Amino acid sequence: MKRTIHSENGPPAQGPYSHAVAWADLIFVSGQGPVDPQTGEVAHGDLESEATLTLKNLETVLTDCGSSIDNVLKITVFLSDMDDFAQFNEIYKRFFKIDYPARTCVQAGRLPLGIKVEIDAIATL
Repeated sequence: MKRTIHSENGPPAQGPYSHAVAWADLIFVSGQGPVDPQTGEVAHGDLESEATLTLKNLETVLTDCGSSIDNVLKITVFLSDMDDFAQFNEIYKRFFKIDYPARTCVQAGRLPLGIKVEIDAIATL
């Protein structure tokens, strides 16, 4: 049965969507960006700061779902500039250390709220 999940510790949703949806033992996490969980404000900055906060937000939502970043099966990364790909990979490797999940990385024509990176994921409980 489908179950929507609201993350108490994650950033507030910036639109009409759930932080995640669970189905059986799978969790589908909505796109996360560099939104400060305390203020709900977008934390614009360089790629380093935006990507780090985005991955921390993903980690928080997964934890609030009863999962973890170690349970991610598939991840999709949207970058505003594919020239940031190599730098993003270095930041990404701080969060995913071994047995990397399947991943797609694309350059988006324009991301919401003028952010540099957005990430969604599929994980297990």
